[in-house]
Amino acid sequence: MENNNKPKSKSKKVIPFILGAIILIGGFFGVKEYIYFSNHVDTDDAQIDGDISPVVSRVGGYIDSIYFEENQHVNAGQLLVKLDDRDYKIKLEQAQAGKQSALANVNVSETVVSSTSANIATARANVNAASARAEKASKDFVRYQNLIKDGSITQQQFDQAKAEKETASAQLEAAKAQFAAAQKQVNTSESQVSAANSNISSRTADIDFAKLQLSYTKITAPSSGIVSNKNIQIGQLIQPGQSLFAVVNDNSLYVKANFKETQLEKLKEGQLVDVVVDAYPDVDLKGHIYNFAPATGAKFSLLPPDNATGNYVKVIQRVPVKIKLEKNKILDKLRPGMSVKASVHISE
Repeated sequence: MENNNKPKSKSKKVIPFILGAIILIGGFFGVKEYIYFSNHVDTDDAQIDGDISPVVSRVGGYIDSIYFEENQHVNAGQLLVKLDDRDYKIKLEQAQAGKQSALANVNVSETVVSSTSANIATARANVNAASARAEKASKDFVRYQNLIKDGSITQQQFDQAKAEKETASAQLEAAKAQFAAAQKQVNTSESQVSAANSNISSRTADIDFAKLQLSYTKITAPSSGIVSNKNIQIGQLIQPGQSLFAVVNDNSLYVKANFKETQLEKLKEGQLVDVVVDAYPDVDLKGHIYNFAPATGAKFSLLPPDNATGNYVKVIQRVPVKIKLEKNKILDKLRPGMSVKASVHISE
């Protein structure tokens, strides 16, 4: 009987030690977690993001050449795609020919203006001469009226003076009409010159537009980065506004962390953030809170929820927070879309 009771008494003595050890270990980790979460706000609803520039075509045409490969690094301004530009060169030549024609019209109109200006001078001289003759004929007629009363001249001489007066008056009116016609012709010619000059401005604008359209046949990189999402081939017909590929900009990576609305009270701009990338968990990556989104992620979704319809169920919303990353060699390996865990130091 004594031998059977000894193991039981030993086990009764060991159990309290085990329970005590478990309590101590649990208490240690509990205190550790309490201290950690008292000084940090965490979320694993976060990912690497970056500035991605979609490249679209401004003009339509067939692709003549492609100067890059998928996932290749390119520099800003580097030629990536060239469209068949023969149609646009012809349009430019047509615009230039139109301007030459407009210039020729201006020269013709200016020549007409010069000619009509000379006609005006001649017409003005004719008016002055006719006016002098008419004035002399009128004075002679008045003098002859007095002479015929005295009988100093014959009726025939008086009639001749009267006819000369009427002829001179008619010539004066004709000269004035000729001058008015010449003046009208000058005004018309000057209007034609003005219209021709306006046409030159229009043709110059056509040339500028044709040059601009021609320049759009050469598609360059909008920024330095890696080209991806290529969906074009040589010989393919593309339309204006069609998406061709995208460029992930260099040095534009950041973290977009979606924190719960109940966590925002402790967050502010400039706080230090520990970032753990799932692909590289051993890398110590740091960042700082840069800014907060102006609305929750649900409000920017394709179908935002409307709590005024149906049964209302309260769901904690999340607000995107932008975190700027500090310089690190690992940044060259990070790609937008990678999952990360963000831990904000709220005690600092």
